[in-house]
Amino acid sequence: MKLTFLGTGTSTGVPAIGCQCETCTSNDPRDKRLRVSALVEHEGKLVLIDTSPDFRQQALRHGINRLDAIFITHCHADHIFGLDDLRPLNFQHGALPVFASERSWRDIRRIFQYVFEPSHFGGGVPQIVPHLIEERAPFCLGRDLRVWPLRVIHGRLPVLCFRLNDFAYVTDLSEMPPETKDHLRDLDVLVLGCLRFRAHPTHLNVERALALIAELRPRRAYLTHISHEIKHARDAAQLPRGVEFAYDGLEVSD
Repeated sequence: MKLTFLGTGTSTGVPAIGCQCETCTSNDPRDKRLRVSALVEHEGKLVLIDTSPDFRQQALRHGINRLDAIFITHCHADHIFGLDDLRPLNFQHGALPVFASERSWRDIRRIFQYVFEPSHFGGGVPQIVPHLIEERAPFCLGRDLRVWPLRVIHGRLPVLCFRLNDFAYVTDLSEMPPETKDHLRDLDVLVLGCLRFRAHPTHLNVERALALIAELRPRRAYLTHISHEIKHARDAAQLPRGVEFAYDGLEVSD
């Protein structure tokens, strides 16, 4: 299995518009963070996790010309607003399967009403095949990719994370329920959302993310959904062995 970080930034992206801080003016490419998204490749299957507003740029950068599935964690703008950019893939490969929770499907149908209730002709709309998934109800893609949708809490909002075999992708969380922890212990790779060093009401900060990683004991852990308060070269040395700040374009394989 291979996971590619397409974007590792928070909702504003990094650099943030109008900001002249040390990170936003950095020349280090690891400090250039598109909105958060990831691509998982396994046994010929390509799975996109979230359609960030930067998906078009990410797809061009990484040569993405097909997808077998799209997983949605939740429907905040930085995770869903690139859905319309699936259209060029539709032109080549037809409708694409999208997997989301009931709560997310309500939001998707509201935000992208024009997809589900066409009101005009001309132009194009994304062609998707909706798949409803439920927490802790595993399913398979192909022969060997087993997926567990699991719940975390983002402030007060339930958000899905995904365990894919011995990888897990967990973003936008402030709390992890015990039943989710039970599914995420002793993994090969854990990707965990971590906004900054200072505390935040709806995201993990570095201290809380490291405490959770110590509890779950993955072999390797990568922090994503990173704000401009973290500068890669300056701050990476503060992480313990086996934990890294992810960056756009980083590839992790088993």
